[in-house]
Amino acid sequence: MRQGRRDGFREFASGRSGPLYRSACLLASGDTHLAEDLVQETLGRMYVLWGRVSRIDNPAAYAQTVLVRTFLTHRRRRSAGERPIGEFPETGGPAADGADPALRLTLLEALGQLAPKDRAVLVLRYWEDRSVEDTAEAMNVSSAAVRTRSTRALARLRAQLGGSLSEFAQL
Repeated sequence: MRQGRRDGFREFASGRSGPLYRSACLLASGDTHLAEDLVQETLGRMYVLWGRVSRIDNPAAYAQTVLVRTFLTHRRRRSAGERPIGEFPETGGPAADGADPALRLTLLEALGQLAPKDRAVLVLRYWEDRSVEDTAEAMNVSSAAVRTRSTRALARLRAQLGGSLSEFAQL
């Protein structure tokens, strides 16, 4: 019985690690080390509760909720705002997936300047494509709070980016 649960968790963790990591990178504003820590913490919490979690309808959505809450808890506990990176590393050339690295870095930097809850709302609503209600449940707030926060966070993001995205627009 125990081995079956363990195998079920291994299968779940290997299938969800990539999507969790991508979301964690966005939440952490491109800090890959923090993203790895968040995913590890999330999977650790999921493992402890796996007997109960595996019986719910959508364990993947539950893992995403755990990830967001882990991120928000980390941001509250963090006593130092120190970031060890002075400059972004050199890129080796055009990205293989067709994404523009300069645009990605600009967006990650702008996301990093938002408050953690604002960032979480934007990632859940627009990256994860969750509904207002799902986002509210994941963040443990009301639907009205999600709508208000997403409107304000988008306005802050637009103000931060200003005209800097116009150079990336292709006519």
